[in-house]
Amino acid sequence: MSKQIDKQRSELTQLIERHTGKDGAHETAISSLSFSRFSDVTGPAYGVYMPSLCIIVQGKKEVLLAQETYVYGPADYLVASVNLPITGIVTEASSENPYLALKLEFTPNQILEVLQDSHLPVNPKENARRGMYVSQIEDSLLDAVTRLVHLLETPYDIPVLAPLITKEIIYRVLQGQHGVTLGQIGLEGSSAHLIGVVIEHIMKNYDQSFRIEDLAEIANMSVSSFHRHFKEVTAMSPIQFQKQLRLQEARRLLLSESTDATDAAFRVGYESPSQFSREYSRMFGLPPKEDIKRLKETYEQQIINP
Repeated sequence: MSKQIDKQRSELTQLIERHTGKDGAHETAISSLSFSRFSDVTGPAYGVYMPSLCIIVQGKKEVLLAQETYVYGPADYLVASVNLPITGIVTEASSENPYLALKLEFTPNQILEVLQDSHLPVNPKENARRGMYVSQIEDSLLDAVTRLVHLLETPYDIPVLAPLITKEIIYRVLQGQHGVTLGQIGLEGSSAHLIGVVIEHIMKNYDQSFRIEDLAEIANMSVSSFHRHFKEVTAMSPIQFQKQLRLQEARRLLLSESTDATDAAFRVGYESPSQFSREYSRMFGLPPKEDIKRLKETYEQQIINP
């Protein structure tokens, strides 16, 4: 790692510490930018990565996408080019050196705008690629990210400069080793972009039943071609993708609302409570009632012993 990258990483470490202060996820005055801080390793955390750039400045993390594991730390960055249900585990953190990271979200339109202005070579007819990757960080990218985070020190500059620096960051990512993966999402008509449209449809209607033929029609693909491209981008089938969304939402309902497993199952689209319980146990390691009890006890312990 170059001296310049070390310097920028040190700046980011201080800035993130200043704008977090305590463990957890933290939004910032830049709506697309958020920070994470953890002073201990964590168990599996389930969620959906929106299209985003993720950078760790201290610590290490594993991200699981279906059966694949992506490991990254301060020397790397992770990009999600589409919405993807994932499992995250902080594997390196301590009270002396807490895990510190940032996430910058962006949209396909922002990617398309950069592609149009820069004329970077992206072939819309190229086959879709996996919607997540880890790449080695470069000082030009880290420099732009550092300048974006510095804007939090001068909030009046954010409305004008944040969009410009975000555009530069996307440009740097597109120039990277795997940048074509991100570029494909911004190109209308590319197979990756069409799969992204279907993913949006599934996310908005995850509690509804659907036929693969209908999803293939949305993507303007044959069933076999759609299934192949979808699995290439997400590492899972459409049914598996929907199942992860349903189970994550059911867990959120059970944890945040006074509802039981049967009600949560019906609300996320399951017709059989027993099937829901089996699939929930398979994903989270315990039946719904026991899992939520464990989560609440863990939360209460964290409140008592911060």
